Amino acid sequence: MDTITRLFAEQPVWAQSLIGLLALAAAALAVNFVLKRVILRAAEPYLDQKSDRIDRAAAWLATVAPLLVISYGIQVIPHLYDDVRSVVTNVTQALIVVSVAMAIVRGLGYANEVYERQPQSRNRPIKGYVQLVKIIVLCGAAIILISVLIDQSPLLLLSGLGAITAVLLLVFKDTILSLVASVQLTSQDMLRVGDWITMPSMEADGDVIDISLHTIKVQNFDKTITTIPTHRLVSDAFQNWRGMTQSGGRRIKRSLNIDQNSIRFLTDEEVADLKKFVLLRPYLQAKRDEIAQWNAAELPDGEAPVNARRLTNIGTLRAYASAYMTHHPKVSDKGFTLMVRQLEPGPEGLPLQLYCFTNTTEWPKYESIQADIFDHLLAIVPEFDLRVFQQPSGLDFAAGLSGRS
Repeated sequence: MDTITRLFAEQPVWAQSLIGLLALAAAALAVNFVLKRVILRAAEPYLDQKSDRIDRAAAWLATVAPLLVISYGIQVIPHLYDDVRSVVTNVTQALIVVSVAMAIVRGLGYANEVYERQPQSRNRPIKGYVQLVKIIVLCGAAIILISVLIDQSPLLLLSGLGAITAVLLLVFKDTILSLVASVQLTSQDMLRVGDWITMPSMEADGDVIDISLHTIKVQNFDKTITTIPTHRLVSDAFQNWRGMTQSGGRRIKRSLNIDQNSIRFLTDEEVADLKKFVLLRPYLQAKRDEIAQWNAAELPDGEAPVNARRLTNIGTLRAYASAYMTHHPKVSDKGFTLMVRQLEPGPEGLPLQLYCFTNTTEWPKYESIQADIFDHLLAIVPEFDLRVFQQPSGLDFAAGLSGRS
């Protein structure tokens, strides 16, 4: 050892500095190799195999050790200028700050990933809050980094922040708005990952696939992605279909437009003929008894038939549609509203609206059930001597002109 020391002392000044720098670099590389290639690889089987975030966090943290070796080792290298030592020390300390900050950021990302594996994460996502903490960590690291590089106290930089508060508020305006919106969305349970939402102002109609601090990602049904600023979900109106999904039933609210010129009273022979419909028999019997009692009580002998109550084809169709939906196996009967009602007549006929709920919320099945109901009702309308209203087409005009000629 004394021989090595003596040989080293006999070298020129520049050679002593070079040898010292090479030895310091070798020591830093050795520490880095042992930590990352030996210790971390040995610990890899015991780390979370479902994510590489914890590995990256550990790798950033392991980078601190060789940087510390350089930071303290540079002080013992002989014959170096003080300015060189100061620069190397400041740069390595700045890199240590970066490494620690990145390790914390990766660790926060891993914590959020672990939380998202829990069932309650769909109802209470924390990604927005994690991103806010990351921003705070990175901002704090930036202040410390600058203070280390200029060799000044961080308090000196913080004291100057008061003068640029307005600028910071302007720069972080969206972040502040998004933070407030995230708190409102989460605390009031307004939005969850997996919810189907509709937001016409943003042309969004699909499932929420990601909720973060600044943006909400919605995958539309055409597989496009709409990115919505988080604060817009509080300031603008949007529709969440979660209640429909959880209820187990989806509403049908559609109308048949009946030609008003085809509405009339039914004759006794027609009423008797309509008894062939099994679904109408209870209605026809109850209605005929009700009308007979009313006419007997309210109409004096000799009054004209026009003053009597009679069944109408539109009323009988309405009763048939209601009975048909009541007995339909795909229409839910679990406390949902079921009715057939007339809306206000207009230029396009008399709307006969069907209001009920299917026993499924799946879109393709729902559309199939709705189409099945209206296929049947559209085809059954002529049995009541009614017509579905339709705007005249070119064929109608052509047929009319042909008949006139």
